[in-house]
Amino acid sequence: SRYYREVLPGEIVKISRHDVQTLDVVRRPEGDPSAFCIFEYVYFARPDSIFEGQMVYSVRRRCGQQLAIEAPVEADLVSTVPESATPAALGYAQKCGLPYVEVLCKNRYVGRTFIQPNMRLRQLGVAKKFGVLSDNFKGKRVVIIDDSIVRGNTISPIIKLLRESGAKEVHIRVASPPIRFPCYMGINIPTKEELIANRPEFHDLANYIGADSVVYLSVEGLVSSVQESIKARQDNNPKTKSFIGKLGHCTACLTGDYPVELEW
Repeated sequence: SRYYREVLPGEIVKISRHDVQTLDVVRRPEGDPSAFCIFEYVYFARPDSIFEGQMVYSVRRRCGQQLAIEAPVEADLVSTVPESATPAALGYAQKCGLPYVEVLCKNRYVGRTFIQPNMRLRQLGVAKKFGVLSDNFKGKRVVIIDDSIVRGNTISPIIKLLRESGAKEVHIRVASPPIRFPCYMGINIPTKEELIANRPEFHDLANYIGADSVVYLSVEGLVSSVQESIKARQDNNPKTKSFIGKLGHCTACLTGDYPVELEW
C-alpha cells in the first residue's frame, strides 16, 4: 500500500479498483475554521498516521520538546510508560540534554488493564503488565513522560513500582493538557466527576499519585506543537491553505470551547 492523500473534511469519496473519485464535498459555513480533534494527535492515532500533511509521531515529539521548555526538572534520565508516549519522551530528553533510558518493559503475557471491571483490578493489572529494569535507574532521579493522565489511578502503581525498585525521585511530565470536559463529538471520555482534573485531589496531584512533581503541557503549547509545521507549509506554499482550509483544531475536552452550538 502507499499513501495517496487525505480525505478532505466533508468529502465523500468513492474508491474502486479503477480509481479514487470525489463524489461531493460538503462545505462548512463560510468563515468557520476546521475543528480537527486535537486528541487524535495526543493519544488516539497510530504514530505513523498522517493528518494535515504531518506525521503524528513528529507532532508527539514536538509536544515533548515543548514540554521540556515549559517544565524542565533537575534529573538524571528521561523515560516513559511503554509505549504510546515514547515520541514525546524522546523529544523531552533531546531538548533537555538528558539520556532517554528504558525503565519498564512490557509483559506480553497479560491482558489489557483498561477493560478490568474496577479500579483495584486495573491497578493490580498495571503492576503485572510491566517488568522493572531496575539496573537502569537505581539511585537516580527519573522523569516519566506520559501522554495523558485521565483518572490518575494507573500512574500511581507505576510510580510505587519505580520507588520500590530504587528510583531516588520520580517526576511526572504530561505531554498534553488536563482533560476537563466531556466530548460530544463521539469520543468516549469518562464523566466529569471521574476526570482527575475536576477532582479535589488535582490541587495536590503529585502527593495523590506519589510523585515528586507533576506538570502538564499547556493548551497553547499543544496547539503550537500541532500547528507549527502546518503553518510553515502554508507560508511556503499558499496552495496548501485551500486543501486544509482555515486552520483550527477542536480543544473542547481541554477548554470547554466547543466548535458547534450544543443543543440540549
